[in-house]
Amino acid sequence: MNFGDMVDEVLINVAGYTQRQDQATFLTAAINESALQFTVQDGTVLSRGLVEIDDELVWVDRFDRANGIAYVAPSGRGFRNSTVAPHAIGARVVISPAYPRVVVKKAINNAINGVYPDLFGTFYTTFSFVATRSTYQLPSDAVDVLAVSWQTVGPTKEWLPVRRWRIDKTANPQTFNTGKSLSIYDGIVPGRTVNVVYSKQPSQLVLNSDDFTDSGLPNSAQEVILLGASYRVAAYLDQARVTGMSVEADALDQSSPSGAGAQVSRYLFAQYKDRLSSEIRRQQEYFPVRVHYTR
Repeated sequence: MNFGDMVDEVLINVAGYTQRQDQATFLTAAINESALQFTVQDGTVLSRGLVEIDDELVWVDRFDRANGIAYVAPSGRGFRNSTVAPHAIGARVVISPAYPRVVVKKAINNAINGVYPDLFGTFYTTFSFVATRSTYQLPSDAVDVLAVSWQTVGPTKEWLPVRRWRIDKTANPQTFNTGKSLSIYDGIVPGRTVNVVYSKQPSQLVLNSDDFTDSGLPNSAQEVILLGASYRVAAYLDQARVTGMSVEADALDQSSPSGAGAQVSRYLFAQYKDRLSSEIRRQQEYFPVRVHYTR
């Protein structure tokens, strides 16, 4: 599942608990990054205020419903730190979105950050073993070494575990630029490839096309992140309600009482904590503490 699909999943999770459906239409002409007006298929849904086009938030200052034209404020593109981008014909336009996609993306990345260090990303690096050298540089983002192995000679292509190694997290930066190194004391055939599996803080996702595994977390942790983002976003439900003393507010109270967002958030949080505990156990079983020796 990629980043864009994850945003859709979170929106499905939270929208399933609400009575509100966003009004939406689509562009009838493409716009570039500097355009300050756009035309939509259904002008009757236009209103002054926040509008979402794809993943970009736009502030509409005025509109012409008869011709389906919206006029954007001079500083209205890329509103609320969303990314300004061109939009093609047919791009979805959401009027006053309850849960903007840019907010959901931040919630997903906050959830990815939030599981660390209970859950960690796993990456690997390789290097060729040199007979006259015992110590090699590790990537700067390496937190700990999970496993070390080397590829044997011959047709079996077997990888043997390295039993004697030591990680130095405060290596001399003048010798090792990253400030982290790995010393190997096993007898390895010179020229053979050494594979190092290490842990690091999970990486954030940026592009819609970014795969979840680009974070370094396993696919099995995907549900944990979706629930973590969902309970964060659900908390906005109460804030997005009609405010003030009005007929609309009274009507909304009957179908979605005040505090519903907090209740939904607590429910999703309970599911998140349960699933997180299971995933922590799964990762501990997959990466048990391995006995190794130093000099």
